[in-house]
Amino acid sequence: MRIRRALISVSDKTGLEELARGLAALGITIVSTGRTAHFLSRAGVSVTPVADVTGVPEMLEGRVKTLHPHIHAGILADRRKPQHLAQLKSQNIPLIDLVVCNLYPFRETVAAGAAEDSALEQIDIGGPAMVRAAAKNYPSVAVVVNPARYPAILEEMQARGGSLSDETRALLAAEAFSHTADYDFAVATWLSGPATFPETLHLALRKQFPLRYGENPHQAGAFYATGDPGWQRLAGKELSYTNLLDLEAAWRLACEFERPAVAIVKHTNACGCALGADVEEAYGLALDSDRRSAFGGIVAANREIDGPTAGRIIEIMTEIVIAPSYTPEALAEFAQRKNLRVIHARPFGRGTEFRSAAGGVLVQEIDTAVEARPQLTVAGQVQPSEEDWDDLVFAWTVAKHLKSNAVTLANGGQLVGMGSGQTSRVEAVEMAVRRAGDRAMGSVLASDGFFPFRDNMDVAAKAGVRAVIQPGGSVRDAEVIAAADEHDIPMVFTGVRHFRH
Repeated sequence: MRIRRALISVSDKTGLEELARGLAALGITIVSTGRTAHFLSRAGVSVTPVADVTGVPEMLEGRVKTLHPHIHAGILADRRKPQHLAQLKSQNIPLIDLVVCNLYPFRETVAAGAAEDSALEQIDIGGPAMVRAAAKNYPSVAVVVNPARYPAILEEMQARGGSLSDETRALLAAEAFSHTADYDFAVATWLSGPATFPETLHLALRKQFPLRYGENPHQAGAFYATGDPGWQRLAGKELSYTNLLDLEAAWRLACEFERPAVAIVKHTNACGCALGADVEEAYGLALDSDRRSAFGGIVAANREIDGPTAGRIIEIMTEIVIAPSYTPEALAEFAQRKNLRVIHARPFGRGTEFRSAAGGVLVQEIDTAVEARPQLTVAGQVQPSEEDWDDLVFAWTVAKHLKSNAVTLANGGQLVGMGSGQTSRVEAVEMAVRRAGDRAMGSVLASDGFFPFRDNMDVAAKAGVRAVIQPGGSVRDAEVIAAADEHDIPMVFTGVRHFRH
């Protein structure tokens, strides 16, 4: 089926002149609308105005241009049915074999903070109608919505004498319906307002890149995003499924702190985290949290990474480095490790997160709550010192980012021990103490959930823990508080838990 007439109406004019010239060279008549027709005419491409086809001028400030039987019948006619062709002939309606259309920039207009009336004017009506009509009739009509497709489309048409294969038209039709679905999702989301949990949840995710595999080599995988994911790979090899999970975990933890901070993450759990006078000191302390586990980890810094810090980072095998910026010296250091992924990112904001479970999707607000000192209460008779308070808040913040059941030990703004993902709270305490070794002495302890029994306090006291922070709320709080007083250990209640499964 040779393409003889094309209808072009686009908002994004990227590559349009080259496409139109290529179509004209193939002898294809081009029908166009409004600004698109003006653009093509200025480029020297012969264009038939859409009003010459419909017999009606554009109306209502451009709201009505292509909504006419002479357009839609020409698109929707099934070339395989003689009666369709006969009806068109009786009405003197020309066939349209190719529709090139992308839609008004609604998402970009809203993102720029446009007023309601301006946003409403960017809700495309005629465009989606044409795109859907052409996609529905893909056995007879081709539809192109993505400018990146133009060169390949022209190449195929030139090779096939002005036609496109059945397989190409089907592929283009699927892409067209995805385009309109994404557009409708953006409009519906805007009209729905700020509702976090609407009755119907629409997700339109764009494929960013394929993954070599999922969690394991026998699982396929890909990364999708609703828009700009907030980070960019500057150097190093492609990211994997687990890389992306670890990247987010490390970056969210590092961005929790106002002071220079570095987090080192393995399997979404922090094996190192520390504050410092600068990022180099913070990295050294974070590495000392657990040098053995840091091997092959992900390093996140909440400050620009400089050359000396980068030089220290590449001394140990590191999978990913993520930071808000890098000095030229740092990038030069990292270039020595060709496989090291170097990520530039901005802090991930509030919003919702999704997780598949039980044949559906769980949706929740991202846990961005931060409990500062004024929100905390001393549960027992022993008062924390000023030094205790600083370390308690630090340990509590780190515990929030570990898999539950989670316990952290910290001292001087440095993570010195952690226990995560345990099936009992006291096992998490025992693991943290064991990993800390001698550094447990004089540390503070944070637990992401309440202590159900006093045995947690007994283990902590035996290890030399100097202060404890936990949510409280157990039916045995009185027993746990009594144990803290008995061991002369200050205990702080947050009133909030931070489970992370």
